[in-house]
Amino acid sequence: MAQLPEVRQKLRKSGVDIVFGTHNLHELPWLIDEAVESGGPVYRITEDMREIVEGQPVRRHQGISAFVNIMYGCDNFCSYCIVPYTRGRERSREPADIITELRQIASQGYKEVTLLGQNVNSYGQGLEHNVDFADLLNLASEVEGIDRIRFTTSHPKDVSDKLIQCIAANRKVCEHIHMPLQAGSNEVLRRMNRKYSREHYLELAGKVRSEIPGAAITSDLIVGFPGETSRDFEDTIDMVEKVRFEAAFTFMYSIRSGTRAANLPDQVPLEEKRRRLKHLNDVQYAIADQINHAMEGMAYEVLVEGHSKTNLAKLTGRTRSNHIVIFSGPEYLIGRQINVKITKATTFSLFGELVEE
Repeated sequence: MAQLPEVRQKLRKSGVDIVFGTHNLHELPWLIDEAVESGGPVYRITEDMREIVEGQPVRRHQGISAFVNIMYGCDNFCSYCIVPYTRGRERSREPADIITELRQIASQGYKEVTLLGQNVNSYGQGLEHNVDFADLLNLASEVEGIDRIRFTTSHPKDVSDKLIQCIAANRKVCEHIHMPLQAGSNEVLRRMNRKYSREHYLELAGKVRSEIPGAAITSDLIVGFPGETSRDFEDTIDMVEKVRFEAAFTFMYSIRSGTRAANLPDQVPLEEKRRRLKHLNDVQYAIADQINHAMEGMAYEVLVEGHSKTNLAKLTGRTRSNHIVIFSGPEYLIGRQINVKITKATTFSLFGELVEE
């Protein structure tokens, strides 16, 4: 947050020894040395940085799944979001650097990778190479040892037919797309500066479900955005019921200093935001519960991640559609892809048994 002038001023007055921006994170060891040697505060804040610093050491938690950034920053300027101001404008990593990191991950025993970006769909813009996100997914799938590829986040305005076809055709790319709707009202979407309509989103969701067998769509949803009326909120509920998300991260709108939405009129009272959030969650949880119960009796491919956090005697893993499955099995299955038959479903988890092969 030191990228923001008002935060920077507060930090300077607070007596903090080192103040650095998001673009200077890789310089921290040298900044510490400089602060020790000089005996005074050190300030290093690069306002805008187009270069991506590669070759930095990476420390990952042991496990089966790893995360890899493919791009940084954002060019969308949603009116509620501070990211473009703190993380800078959008810039993509070179494909060769990403593939090198994926090969390192595979050599360390990771079986699944999630490619990260504020909007992965716009990957490649500004690069000399003519490589878009679908091309990158295909390149990543050629890395031996990586069995599954996921990605997030996917902006609805930039989901292309090429990307949908890639997910449908590429066996390593999981049939799950996190596609934040944020709101179901066209007027609220306009004030959010989301650059798509509810009609576009419905058409896109229909295309994803029809062209990618078994595809799961998950979302982010915000209630109580400034000026959101009861009718606007009902439009969001209507969209949730029409799209039927497998899961959704739901939020009450909160003011972020420095964003355009912070100065919008007609802020929704806190109690009303709480009421709307509860209603939204009730509707979404009921849909997730129905979707999960429909999976009972069916067998699904599961990548075994380790022991269940709630029951160490059992194993846990995820389906290709990102559903959590808990089941009994020997420890040597960790890291393998196996088939599990769903015997019981709850709103947030599935329980199953190994399918004998």
